[in-house]
Amino acid sequence: MLDGAQVVMLRKGGIGEKRFDVPHREFVLLPTHVHQRQELLVPAARDAYADLIGVTEEPDRVDLQAWCRVAAVHEVSTQAELDALVPYHVLGPDYAAQRLRWRPRHPLMAIVARVHRITPPLGLDVTGDMRGCRSWIEVVHDLPVEDPVMGDDAFAEVVREVASALAAARPMPGEHAAALG
Repeated sequence: MLDGAQVVMLRKGGIGEKRFDVPHREFVLLPTHVHQRQELLVPAARDAYADLIGVTEEPDRVDLQAWCRVAAVHEVSTQAELDALVPYHVLGPDYAAQRLRWRPRHPLMAIVARVHRITPPLGLDVTGDMRGCRSWIEVVHDLPVEDPVMGDDAFAEVVREVASALAAARPMPGEHAAALG
């Protein structure tokens, strides 16, 4: 996300969460290696981030290097909608489809987020309650000044593209979406 290769986060929550929600419109990205496997990513991301993917140990201290401001949250319920988002995230198609099918009564959430660099990075001691498969943890910290990864016009265009792609992929009123299977 720090290099602009991904502007959409696809989330459905973890096993311990009843339902995923986006309770904050601004948040810091916590680096983690939970569920990190190269086969979950598109080939270009596997190559670009091979060194990061190879890390399996969860550190006791991390550097917070990015924060996000949510521009839009879209519910994704069909494979066509998921396919429309392919250019905007780095998840491999099989894994993304698997996430869509998991808990099929709940939509996959596509979070369009504008990423900002934190310079210099903020050090954070990782405590036990921060570890594991979690969507959100509370970290009290002021957000640094805005230093967006993507310029205003480019980001606004991506927000429009994502909304248009999803709208085009959604069934027209009266049409029935194919069941997930």
